[in-house]
Amino acid sequence: MTGTTTETSRKSMSGRLPAGVYLLGFCLFAMGSAEFLLAGVLPAVAADLDVSLPSAGYLITAFALGVVIGGPPFAVLSLRWPRRTALMAAQGVFAASIAAGLLGDYTVLLLTRAVAGVAYAGFFAVATVTAISLVNSDRNARASGVVVSGLSVAMVAGGPAGTLLSHFTQWRGGFWAVVALTLAGIVGCLLMIPNANPGHASAARPTVSQELAAIRDPRLWGIWAITILTTAAYMVTYNYLAAMLSDITRLMEAWIPAVLALFGIGAFIGLSVGGRISDRRPHAAMLSGAAAIAILSAGLALAIHQSRAVAPTVFLLGIAAFVLNPALYGRVFALAAHAPTLAGATTVSAFQLGISITPALAGIVLTQGVGLTVVCVVGAVLAISAIPLILVDRAHEGRRP
Repeated sequence: MTGTTTETSRKSMSGRLPAGVYLLGFCLFAMGSAEFLLAGVLPAVAADLDVSLPSAGYLITAFALGVVIGGPPFAVLSLRWPRRTALMAAQGVFAASIAAGLLGDYTVLLLTRAVAGVAYAGFFAVATVTAISLVNSDRNARASGVVVSGLSVAMVAGGPAGTLLSHFTQWRGGFWAVVALTLAGIVGCLLMIPNANPGHASAARPTVSQELAAIRDPRLWGIWAITILTTAAYMVTYNYLAAMLSDITRLMEAWIPAVLALFGIGAFIGLSVGGRISDRRPHAAMLSGAAAIAILSAGLALAIHQSRAVAPTVFLLGIAAFVLNPALYGRVFALAAHAPTLAGATTVSAFQLGISITPALAGIVLTQGVGLTVVCVVGAVLAISAIPLILVDRAHEGRRP
């Protein structure tokens, strides 16, 4: 007991998180790269499989639906598994699905993308729960921020690098690299993730009834609504950023990926900053992030006309967009501390739902014949809409006995 207490104290005083937390971030980077890679090779996929570009786009939708719909059921199914087993199983299903899709036709690829989305969401949820179990409770948001940062690295490096590799090896090459990295992640989890998490060995394993009871808390649904609104707020702008840079800024095509990468670099910084402040001041992180998204989205509608102004605005928008994400996870795990797995999976689904609804939101306004910059205004409105919900959650927290 004394040895465990000493180890816990040492971890609390250390500035570094356990290596297993960073491993989980790497695993999410490997799997997340598959999500960002497909958009870069979509024309090649359509040509090779002899389908239209819109049909190829359904491959993105299939993955998204798998994440939104499949994550929570996977979390419930894996409740009785050791977390290391659940992590390895999710990665194994993901790698097998990606590989099977590469060996089949369009229909097979469509189905396996949906299965991969389920596995991805399941891994994401279990990984964040595992990460917080490896640290003291006062570092939950920072640990979950490190795991989620794997996605920003995938956005900055994984997707573009996989796209570049696919240009030299045909479109399948980048996905085979994802399979290889995911298999490396499985080995890493086998070696570095304990079956019994330190400091939690004596804790009772949550049951399905406990998990279902936890997610009935209306405060959780408020956090998920904030998640959907703020995610849609920055993604509706990001999804049309390349088109705005080309059509409005008149930026040279070679420079557009660099500006997009600035958003991802900002996202990485935002996660790092948000992870450090969210454990102690989660509502400050959420309010500042939402307000900054609103201001910068509106500002981008003007800055997009000036090449010198657009790059720093996009960079700052990336920081604002992701500075509140660790706080969102921190609040979810604070509210569902005794049954976090299903709540974590639903949070992943909320993030993906926020991403998935942006094409519909943008389509509604763009079909009215307005300019592309209106999507920036939509983003600002969505971010502003989240602020009252954040204030309500802060008020509930302030009244907690």
